[in-house]
Amino acid sequence: MTINLFSTPLYHSQLKGIDAAELEQSCLVIADDDEAGQEWCEANEFPGYTSYASLTDLPWRFPIFKDLVEELDKHVARFVADLHFDLGDKKIVLEDLWINILPEGGIHTAHIHPHSVISGTTYVAMPEGASAIKFEDPRLQMMMAAPPRKKDAPEHLRQFIYVKPKVGDVLLWESWLRHEVPMNMAEYERISVSFNYKWE
Repeated sequence: MTINLFSTPLYHSQLKGIDAAELEQSCLVIADDDEAGQEWCEANEFPGYTSYASLTDLPWRFPIFKDLVEELDKHVARFVADLHFDLGDKKIVLEDLWINILPEGGIHTAHIHPHSVISGTTYVAMPEGASAIKFEDPRLQMMMAAPPRKKDAPEHLRQFIYVKPKVGDVLLWESWLRHEVPMNMAEYERISVSFNYKWE
């Protein structure tokens, strides 16, 4: 008998009560006005735009982001319950929230979020052909002599999982899970809002 021992949870749900068109327009307006963010992206050869290094007050700037955080807090609370964390007298709280706008041909290379507990993304614009998000098996570096998996292997045995989100989807994962956004093959921009939650 074979049993599965260790889990890599991924939370997948939908936002409620958030106007997708208003959120998209707010992201575009902020990106257009954020000169510091544009300069950071250019200096760091980041394709498209991110507010990660320039803005820390999105919920204050636009009410739609305040509403978004309130909704995300509910999803994160559900995920934290699923994870059975023993939080003691501390809480899992929002650490940061940022906009990502990825143009045609743009990529976001594999990375983790080392100082957080929960990370995630909600999807604002996903045109036809926009990139999925790719998750990597955290044990991959220890599989030095293992043969590759068959193409039809069960999902829980694959080394990479691609999730194709829709507008309004929320994905949450533990921050140690390596992930990336492959090249955006869509003619139009792929827009998302990413975030980290910390334990304090």
